[in-house]
Amino acid sequence: MTVDYQTLAKTIAALTDGEDDAVALMATIACEVHQSDDRFNWTGFYRVTAPELLKIGPYQGGHGCLVIPFSRGVCGAAARTGEVQLVADVDAFPGHIACASSTRSELVLPVWNGAGELLGVFDIDSDQPNAFTQADADALSAILKDSFAAVA
Repeated sequence: MTVDYQTLAKTIAALTDGEDDAVALMATIACEVHQSDDRFNWTGFYRVTAPELLKIGPYQGGHGCLVIPFSRGVCGAAARTGEVQLVADVDAFPGHIACASSTRSELVLPVWNGAGELLGVFDIDSDQPNAFTQADADALSAILKDSFAAVA
């Protein structure tokens, strides 16, 4: 099964219409995205909870890392730089944190609220190498932007 981003975006928009609670949005998005594509074996959010610090938020899949500093790993790089991290081979990423030994590739997107403040990152892991494309990053970035626009 491969994700149909147009349908996914409409489904998430319908499910979250009028919602402005970040955690409720994260839980719904993690669930819907996780179930949308066989490539996605861990799907979840890490929330900014202190300066330069991410803590696990809503997710689907096995256990994730509980705390990730901005200075470490793919999630930290996305939070630190504010840029999408599209990693074809996690073993080749300097400082990668192996929360799950099955992870081969990763896509991490910064999550901003309507005021442009960083709420956290959306992390998608795959047990397949080179599982993600720029098209995945673009479509998911658009879904996140639309979904979190009303969050203060």
